[in-house]
Amino acid sequence: MLHAASSGATIATIATSMFLSQGTVRNYLSSAIQKTGARNRLEAVRTAERHVWL
Repeated sequence: MLHAASSGATIATIATSMFLSQGTVRNYLSSAIQKTGARNRLEAVRTAERHVWL
């Protein structure tokens, strides 16, 4: 999910490309943000890239 968000795609775009609802995408991104200790999506992506999770 973070990989899809790393390109700057909107929630709607991610949801469409992954065949998920927008609510599911929001929940997954929110979970990833919490798990990385980030404040937002961009910071979560940077943290994941720094730790080579993406």
